[in-house]
Amino acid sequence: MSDTQAYSLGTRIARLRVRLNHLYYGASPEAVRFRLAVIGVDLALIAFFVAAPFLRSTPAFLVVDYLVALILAVDLTARALAARKAGQWIRRPMVWLDLFVLVTLLFPLWLFNLAFLRVLRIWTLFNSEFFWSTVGRRFDDTRWEEVIRTLSGLVTFVFVATGFVYTSFIGRGAGITGYIDALYFTVSSLTTTGYGDITLTGPWGKVLSVAIMLSGIAFFARIATSLFRPGKVSFRCPTCGLLRHDPDAVHCKACGTLLNIPNDE
Repeated sequence: MSDTQAYSLGTRIARLRVRLNHLYYGASPEAVRFRLAVIGVDLALIAFFVAAPFLRSTPAFLVVDYLVALILAVDLTARALAARKAGQWIRRPMVWLDLFVLVTLLFPLWLFNLAFLRVLRIWTLFNSEFFWSTVGRRFDDTRWEEVIRTLSGLVTFVFVATGFVYTSFIGRGAGITGYIDALYFTVSSLTTTGYGDITLTGPWGKVLSVAIMLSGIAFFARIATSLFRPGKVSFRCPTCGLLRHDPDAVHCKACGTLLNIPNDE
């Protein structure tokens, strides 16, 4: 490749990165519409991940699986090019979760028992600034953001736990004969209802049941706390860095610094 061709290629890549950065992080109506479309695709992928256990036996499953892998790979590549500092971007835990999901899509037959972890995409989407700066701008840095983040964690946990129960205990005398049975057991354990018609066998089954019950208590307590505790606003104190303050706070509760919290009224 000649120097002229290399320069031309480098210029095109630089322009592409600028363009993608504008689309993924810009505030123009075009950028917002682009991000809404990306989020719509993300929701469609999540729907596929949730429905995958029911679709696995269909002839077109592998075709759809590889198509989803292609879409996710293109999205991750575009996000990497759009990032101002690719090194910092690749070190984010959410990026590694998305890469893991991509690997399970590329090797669906070999990683069959780990496919249930794809629903972690629910958590990465609803806990990303990409989502909150686009769809949730009105509720960004409010109690509703915390509630929705917690609910996304709860939904993610339900499907991850269901997938683990399904792959680990199906056909082992625990009463798990299908995915619906695993989902039923997870929800009844999570709510501590415990009807007893499905019981996981062995010490590890009991340990898993206890873990699901305790997780349910923690999730519901956190949701209740987010809904009923006094509302806070996010405003970083210039002196001590305290982030959460009362909406009508005049001075920082930690260091007494005079605050100037913006008011929407």
